[in-house]
Amino acid sequence: MLHHVEINVSDVKRSREFWEWFLTGLGYALYQEWEQGFSFKQGGTYIVFVQTEDRFMDMPYHRKAAGLNHLAFHADSPAHVDEMTALLRQKGIRVLYADKHPYAGGPNHYAVFFEDPDRIKVELACGV
Repeated sequence: MLHHVEINVSDVKRSREFWEWFLTGLGYALYQEWEQGFSFKQGGTYIVFVQTEDRFMDMPYHRKAAGLNHLAFHADSPAHVDEMTALLRQKGIRVLYADKHPYAGGPNHYAVFFEDPDRIKVELACGV
């Protein structure tokens, strides 16, 4: 079981606005908060978001470089994916691979893909 993931972000306030609605919609609850970060927890796993130090801000993230490609979360059902997809669009968040949505991961993989404010790819998926 995964204990936690820590993600450095370019703007902790903007990231909090983005991630809070999504993670609470998946059953996560606010776990910790401090001036330079926050975390959300579900069960024994939590996700931490920390403000990147100024001295590292000139090194942008890219999911195609070495390191994290994307985060994938479990959806309860295809309806849950559809509900979150509608919220993404309502919030003006671009759905990736829209021409193949919701089967961009294949015919038995019902999912929505999108990016957070730092362009980290996020997936919400369930099998069908």
